[in-house]
Amino acid sequence: MKQGLQLRTSQHLALTPQLQQSIRLLQLSTLELHQELEQMLNDNPLLERLDDPMDLAVRLMPDGALSNHAETSDYANGSATSSESRSDSDDSGQYDSIDSGAGDFQEQDQQEDSSIWGEANRNNTNQDDDDGRPQLEIVEQSLREYLLDQANLCTRTERDAALLSLLIEALDDNGYLDESLEQILSALPEELGIGPEDLIFALNLLQSLEPAGVGARNASECLALQIKRLPHIPLVTRRLALTLVQDFLPQFAQRDFNKIKKALDCDDQDLREAQEVIRLCQPHPGKGFNKDRVDFVAPDVIVTKTKLGWQVQLNQDVMPKLQINSLYANLLRQHKNAATLQTQLQEARWLIKNMRQRFDTILRVSEAIVERQRSFFNHGAVAMRPLVLREIADTLGLHESTISRVTTQKYMLTPHGVFELKYFFGSHVATEAGGEASSTAIRALIKQLIGAENQTTPLSDSKIASMLGEQGMVIARRTVAKYREALKIPPVNLRKTL
Repeated sequence: MKQGLQLRTSQHLALTPQLQQSIRLLQLSTLELHQELEQMLNDNPLLERLDDPMDLAVRLMPDGALSNHAETSDYANGSATSSESRSDSDDSGQYDSIDSGAGDFQEQDQQEDSSIWGEANRNNTNQDDDDGRPQLEIVEQSLREYLLDQANLCTRTERDAALLSLLIEALDDNGYLDESLEQILSALPEELGIGPEDLIFALNLLQSLEPAGVGARNASECLALQIKRLPHIPLVTRRLALTLVQDFLPQFAQRDFNKIKKALDCDDQDLREAQEVIRLCQPHPGKGFNKDRVDFVAPDVIVTKTKLGWQVQLNQDVMPKLQINSLYANLLRQHKNAATLQTQLQEARWLIKNMRQRFDTILRVSEAIVERQRSFFNHGAVAMRPLVLREIADTLGLHESTISRVTTQKYMLTPHGVFELKYFFGSHVATEAGGEASSTAIRALIKQLIGAENQTTPLSDSKIASMLGEQGMVIARRTVAKYREALKIPPVNLRKTL
């Protein structure tokens, strides 16, 4: 076989650094985007941000007073004034242009370099407020700290205080004592001379503290401690409630009222009154001291209804305003051989362009979603129609993977609440008429049916399936059970009341 050289030409897709950055920015959430942006601002001096989050930060003055940085910093005010004086709105009304200072660059490059994403909106403090000083957040007290403060007031000897502190440290986050007294006693040195009666005394002292029910070793004891301390409860009702939580708590939790009435020889009215007393109790006494921080979601797009219909607009508060730093741009104009600055200038251009492209894509996808889910915005979740990623991708001429990246961790503010863009996509269920119903609409109907049911005779999954069938929706009982569990609705036996 004779060897030889041949030249061939072919086309293939190459992921350039600019394209890789565009894909990465598109799949980031708003929080991750701002974290990524802060890193880029630290690494690239040619890139600067107009809407600095620290402009409105609370600063500590030399005299100890608190002051808003935006009001006390002359540099910040001067920078904002100069930036606003240089900003000019373009034709779309969504971007601003600022003179980057690189006068010898080509006009097209200069215009691209000086593009700022979004309009520069400044939050102004209300001058009409009686007290403009910011309020500091109160430091929350933990359950153990709260109990130790009470222990310092109710113990007579150092020995009692030490044993009470030992039991307090053994409590879990819900206020329960997980370890038995025998286990705690076995862990103590014998030379201390502590007996079981000492721990029992300390436990009784702990269970007398606030909140009521703290120091209980199980749910039954916790509820019993609280029922004993509830005021203005008739004696007969209090005794029945104590009997329920001490002897029939599993049956009471399973709503087995017939068995309870037969065992206690009581009627529905007596059992109903005891049930109301038990509902006044808190099964987790330490819950009020373990408040989880609420995660706030900033929507990327906002949908409002106008005379022209449903309008979609980007949330300006989450859109960073970027520009090329004029100082370094002038320096680069004077020293054109600075290869490092040239590279950083190109990276800054790419970032501004990719940031603009990211929000443009989110806006286009959101508009397409609103157009197809118009019934949802008019009538709610029960009117949601089936929608898949391919339908939006074909409409916008994009790939399904792009739509998937856009709809992940991006949120839309609507009159019905804040929803992730993926919420508007879902599978379908066939109807008797040959049409399709969205799974989201099915879940909304199930929630409505259960919300309107008679709680003394709640609807079973089979009954709900038959009721949906009467409306033309062919759905199996196990599918109803799956949707009900997704809605975190308990089964029929746990929804039954007297």
